Amino acid sequence: MQKEYSIIIGGAAGLGSKKAGNIIAQLFSGLGYKIYIYEDYQSLVKGGHNFSLVRASSKTVGAIKEKVDFVIALDELTSSIHSKQLKDKNNIIYNADKFSLKYGVPVFANQITKENGGLDIMQNTALVGAFAKVVGLDWNYAKKVFKKEFPVSTETNIQIAQTAYKSSKTLLTIPKISNKIYPLLTGNQATAMGALNAGLDAYVAYPMTPATGILNYLSSVDKITVFQSENEIAAANSVMGFSFIGKRAMTGTSGGGFALMNEAIALSAQSETPLVIVNGQRMGPSTGVPTYNSQSDLLHVLSAGPGDFERFVVAPGDTNEAFTYSALALDIAWKYQLPSIIILDKDLCEGTYSCDFDYKKSGIKPSLWRGKGEYLRYLKTKDGISPLAFPGDKKAVVKGTSYEHDQFGISVEDSNRIKEMQDKRSLKYKEFSKEVSRLKCVNVYGNKKSKTAVIAWGSVKGVAMEMAEELNIKLIQPIVLNPFPKVAMLKALKGVDNLILLELSNSGQMAKLLSCNGINVTKKVLRYDGRPFTIDQLIKIK
Repeated sequence: MQKEYSIIIGGAAGLGSKKAGNIIAQLFSGLGYKIYIYEDYQSLVKGGHNFSLVRASSKTVGAIKEKVDFVIALDELTSSIHSKQLKDKNNIIYNADKFSLKYGVPVFANQITKENGGLDIMQNTALVGAFAKVVGLDWNYAKKVFKKEFPVSTETNIQIAQTAYKSSKTLLTIPKISNKIYPLLTGNQATAMGALNAGLDAYVAYPMTPATGILNYLSSVDKITVFQSENEIAAANSVMGFSFIGKRAMTGTSGGGFALMNEAIALSAQSETPLVIVNGQRMGPSTGVPTYNSQSDLLHVLSAGPGDFERFVVAPGDTNEAFTYSALALDIAWKYQLPSIIILDKDLCEGTYSCDFDYKKSGIKPSLWRGKGEYLRYLKTKDGISPLAFPGDKKAVVKGTSYEHDQFGISVEDSNRIKEMQDKRSLKYKEFSKEVSRLKCVNVYGNKKSKTAVIAWGSVKGVAMEMAEELNIKLIQPIVLNPFPKVAMLKALKGVDNLILLELSNSGQMAKLLSCNGINVTKKVLRYDGRPFTIDQLIKIK
């Protein structure tokens, strides 16, 4: 029988609700539960209302439900907003120094924090300490988690947590369900780790929510170069600069920053220089709602940059896929010397998942010059892939250009030579498409014989999987979006006569992509208020 619990912890920005949510997740993870954390926060440094929704389950989860088992309220606004989501109104743990209720578990967090010499922000520690008692966790076990999660002011935080623990009561006992503990990572962290697994040498980016977490994570990694550029144009061009000298590099941004990279994407295609970009989608257009989710960059990503050229586009649906496909994006970019784009979305970028990575390498390797004869940067070959050499090789004159060119890299305007190089790249793209068609491009879950199927991509995968399970229907999840995996999609669609699209946009951009490939959806279920689908919403649809 499945065991699961959902907990909301919320408060104004600056009160530490996110950190508290991460500790609660670790408390459950250590008992063998699989975790998903949804982060909801406003574009504010202080004030407003932020919350984390932690879901702990005996099965793999990647979505949220509307009803929750516990609410931990750092302030009164959290109580007023989220109390109605409680299955049992008595399961609210609240900061009794800020407001009072006639029910629930009061914690005098401010008083406890001051008595133990803590800072105001440590009131979140008091509430989590109380929560550990409420759910019947052994103090010695909870203490180990606190010690690990608070490398700074460790003893003070432990004292605060213990005082709150002792002053609270136990309402139920959360059982341990497994000895297997999975690491907890955000999509941003998993994407960064996948790139590192594929040999990432450098990361250059200008901070932009929700992709900034990649920059933050990689800045703590030794042996790679990480720097913040002055803008997104500089970031993309710096990545190609690294590629030109033989170093694997990547950048990350969101829609507005990605728009600034359009010319760099085309430069990558023309100069045949590897360029890897992570686009973490958020609510647009323009600045939009910076800290909330959307999947409305799809068509832009697929068509960005002037001219005729191909690019590799992947859309992972969880952290395991983010790890695998970010590594693959790097390998593909280097073998075929083209732009490679990893399209994520806010809930995947910043959501936290239990992970179980496959560290196996893709085996896709670049073609390198062997040093024989005269080096031609854009040599015509049977597969269209020109061998790479890098500056510093005394035997090679290495060129790169944004102009159309001949095999040497010298600019041309002669019609025959223009066509010759266009044909050369087209040949390369054919080989690229063949290779991609052999990869895992589409996942199918649920009842594979069902005549009704939902199609979902990106972070919507998590909620769509549970919808498919509840309704006993099929889920089709495309991961590779370009080259479009038409053969794999048609195979997945065999026998389906009712195709429902789930997407976080107001136009259903995946439906347009499918239509371009002769596939029509029966119904579009769209959400475009920046919030995720909940399981409760979707199981009502068929």
